[in-house]
Amino acid sequence: MTHNGGRRGQAERDAITVEIGYALCSAAFAAAVVFGAIAGPALLFELPRTLSALLLHTGQVVAPVLFAARVIAVLVRFRTVPQPSRPGRTNPDS
Repeated sequence: MTHNGGRRGQAERDAITVEIGYALCSAAFAAAVVFGAIAGPALLFELPRTLSALLLHTGQVVAPVLFAARVIAVLVRFRTVPQPSRPGRTNPDS
């Protein structure tokens, strides 16, 4: 990302906002799916108390870790993707 004297243009701010929104939404979805996959059986079926508690606690630990990892991975990938030098062109020689 280019900085003009430390200031960002509107397009760059919009791109960052969209990327943050995508990171948060995709991370929330992934965390919910993983929590459901891990803790779902404990919520749906009559399981022994120990197994049910283990599944619930494991889901409560894994889901936030996955959420944070997904947000970080998306935002780091966004920061390191080089942008084309000219809008609409992917190769500087074209």
